[in-house]
Amino acid sequence: MRAAPVSGLLAPVALLVLLWPSDRFCEACSCSPVHPQQAFCNADIVIRAKAIIGKEVNSGSDVYGNPIKRIQYEIKQLKMFKGPDKDIEYIFTAPSSAVCGVTLETAGKKEYLIAGKAEGDGKMHITLCDFIVPWDSLSPTQKKNLNQRYEMGCECKISRCPSMPCFITSQDECLWTDWVTEKSINGRQAKHYACIKRSDGSCSWYRGSAPPKQEFLDIQDP
Repeated sequence: MRAAPVSGLLAPVALLVLLWPSDRFCEACSCSPVHPQQAFCNADIVIRAKAIIGKEVNSGSDVYGNPIKRIQYEIKQLKMFKGPDKDIEYIFTAPSSAVCGVTLETAGKKEYLIAGKAEGDGKMHITLCDFIVPWDSLSPTQKKNLNQRYEMGCECKISRCPSMPCFITSQDECLWTDWVTEKSINGRQAKHYACIKRSDGSCSWYRGSAPPKQEFLDIQDP
């Protein structure tokens, strides 16, 4: 059974996970929120793409001989931000949101930023816990950060602050405080900042295109 398409920003729980990984429990599927930079760094592949065709296919059998069904999306890749030299042609996902399956609009009009795991030979796999958002929902800073800034901070650790007080435990850590300060995981740090390693080995939040020494934030304040 395929999940129904979702739209709108934070109202439905399923959409919250699709637009931003979040604390969510849906039968077998549960996800923890991650900053978009962390999602980028964790992914094998990050692309901008349109879904053209979606259909249910068999992908082998389980240990009992039952067919494993997945949704196969044929896509048009518009840009590769991270991944293999070969373009991605097909994306696979579970057949329902209960098992972390993702529903993409297949009219070929809606563009997505899609992060997921490589399956080789022009294929990738995605779940509701991956970073999958409509391209138009990204901030201008997020779009710029995809080209280089996020990758520059992949050696840094982004730690979510669930409640105050919270503190860093090492110099290569950035505190993600959006949930505490804005009650949202799609807040100022998620939209406008990247956690970047400095020349002394420490990490700090950085915004914009000015030289880092002018734009780094105090680690305990954004």
